[in-house]
Amino acid sequence: MTDLHPVRRALLSVSDKTGLIELGKALSGRGVELLSTGGSAKALRDAGLTVKDVSEVTGFPEMMDGRVKTLHPMVHGGLLALRDNDTHVAAMNEHGIGAIDLLVVNLYPFEAALARSAGYDEMIENIDIGGPAMIRAASKNHLFVNVVTDVQDYDALLAELDANDGQTSYAFRQQLSQTAYARTAAYDAAVSNWMATAIEEKTPRRRAFAGELKQTLRYGENSHQEAAFYTDGSNRPGVATAVQLQGKELSYNNINDTDAAYELVAEFDPADSAAVAIIKHANPCGVAKGATLAEAYQKAFDCDRTSAFGGIVALNQPLDAETAAKITEIFTEVVIAPGASEEAKAVFAAKKNLRLLLTDGLPEPRKAITAYKQVAGGMLVQDKDVGYVGMEDLMVVTEKAPSDAQMQDMLFAWKVAKHVKSNAIVYVKDSATVGVGAGQMSRLDSANVAAAKAGRMAAELGLEESLAKGCAVASDAFFPFADGLLEAAAAGGACVIQPGGSMRDDEVIKAANEAGLAMVFTGMRHFRH
Repeated sequence: MTDLHPVRRALLSVSDKTGLIELGKALSGRGVELLSTGGSAKALRDAGLTVKDVSEVTGFPEMMDGRVKTLHPMVHGGLLALRDNDTHVAAMNEHGIGAIDLLVVNLYPFEAALARSAGYDEMIENIDIGGPAMIRAASKNHLFVNVVTDVQDYDALLAELDANDGQTSYAFRQQLSQTAYARTAAYDAAVSNWMATAIEEKTPRRRAFAGELKQTLRYGENSHQEAAFYTDGSNRPGVATAVQLQGKELSYNNINDTDAAYELVAEFDPADSAAVAIIKHANPCGVAKGATLAEAYQKAFDCDRTSAFGGIVALNQPLDAETAAKITEIFTEVVIAPGASEEAKAVFAAKKNLRLLLTDGLPEPRKAITAYKQVAGGMLVQDKDVGYVGMEDLMVVTEKAPSDAQMQDMLFAWKVAKHVKSNAIVYVKDSATVGVGAGQMSRLDSANVAAAKAGRMAAELGLEESLAKGCAVASDAFFPFADGLLEAAAAGGACVIQPGGSMRDDEVIKAANEAGLAMVFTGMRHFRH
């Protein structure tokens, strides 16, 4: 028995009419009978094509505002019948059920309604019933039936028909079936996750995860790992929604680091000042604010010039030519920004391997979204860390109170520490990082690493004293002992921002007082593992 089967009768019922007329003409031109519903039938008929309404086939009109139109044995029998099963064929003949060889369906635009934050009632009306039911029926019967759920597959379908004299192969139908099941799974995931949010169910008994392939990647973190990049449909501004203007294809590590960079730089309001973040291996090696992007970039670069080489640069304002020229002075992997001037694009054009990504905005740093992390045998789910601390939230706990300028630097350091792998210690002076200690097993080690970087960079700049002299110090979690705090003080720290909450807070506060430090507690930590 051949695995090729002809396509003689097709049911087309789509919400997204893109390419529908062209597909209908192509199928009709190949002698395929067309069935359709509602707006799809009208569009095909208006284009001069002969179309039979599904209501003619079922003997029932569309009813209940279109909620009931394809849920009928004349439709599902035509999709589910096994053509090589005598009992199925006899039932088809007895009840006048015609075989449907091709189903073309895309679903009500639930995800689009979700993206525009539609109201509850509108969301409910955008939950498709007949579409998923037909898709699942056709997918199950892929031994005989083709099911197309994506406009992108129209050309592939027609090419397959041309290659096989109006027939399709079993392997082709299998691929269409897999795609279709993934589509209904993603659709149901969107519905169930929306409803969990709508009814404020924080920990639903079952949670669905779904994504759409954006690109296959050459490899993952290492060359022996296969990888791909999927979008989640949220349209959050960032690497997933950016347009790449130039440069090589993004790698797995590029995407991961670029996301870290853009989420960090979005912490700084572009209406307040320009800000630049330089990222290496998902950790910031330099972050700064400035009167201009060029100034902010230079300050960020001067925090750790060595680590900045081959890094990712994120900007909170559109890229200009002056900043572009500075960036191109060293090798940079990726630059991401909310726009770029034509002059800046021209500067980058000379650097063919430099990837330039442009977005239509910055991610909202305080918008609650769900974060996932896979572990053996399961998935950890939590709210993204959108915790915010303002001046009014700080509690001065030392005898010495910080100055206004120190308060500003501490808040800056606190925002950066939120994006540094724990244990995190961040030194900041004049709205620029001057030392970053990331991912160490002890807070003391992180303080040492940050101090070493500040001292080494000072020597490179020809300065007599460490960049950390007089700096603000941020710790992402409390100091469990006074040693880490004293190490930061020895490096030049003048004021400290930390969550507080240690059993030894009194000991740490006493040490800060003796060292002449000003210290504030936030009451909030920012672990990042």
